Amino acid sequence: MSKKLKVATVSLAGCFGCHMSFLDIDERILELIERVEFDRSPLTDIKTCGPCDIGLVEGGVCNSENVHVLREFRDHCRTLVAVGACAITGGLPALRNPLDVADILEEVYHSRPGLAKGAMIPNDPELPLPLNQVHPIHEVVKIDYFLPGCPPPADAFWKLLTDLLAGRTPSLRHGLIQYD
Repeated sequence: MSKKLKVATVSLAGCFGCHMSFLDIDERILELIERVEFDRSPLTDIKTCGPCDIGLVEGGVCNSENVHVLREFRDHCRTLVAVGACAITGGLPALRNPLDVADILEEVYHSRPGLAKGAMIPNDPELPLPLNQVHPIHEVVKIDYFLPGCPPPADAFWKLLTDLLAGRTPSLRHGLIQYD
């Protein structure tokens, strides 16, 4: 039996819908587990990524922590795949891009009705600093493949992974790309 390839995933600024769609491969996950070993992923609950063959990234880059996590993830992945609209274009989180971050924070923490008197914008070194814009991940690191969709359907994940496992360039036919 040949060595299993290592697969890892990470979620940045997004809704986690791409991970949920990936899990929709249902019982095929058992076939996949025969061929891959999962590193960082919701299936393992491993929080850090060791060296791996295939990395799947969902979500855009909206804060300093996302930048750090993405760069570290890229360093550990031989092949990196941008998964879903948020990773590829910034997606829904990027709708804030025309707005000023300071104005957003002011509205959310000072001006919003129902806030406690004296509410303040959080200022703790544990909180990641927001970026002025949400960025697609290819603006921060090199991406090898793109898996479009919002979210990509389970069959698209399956096709991408089985192509990569077979040493083929992934080719998604009509019907495997959708935006719900």
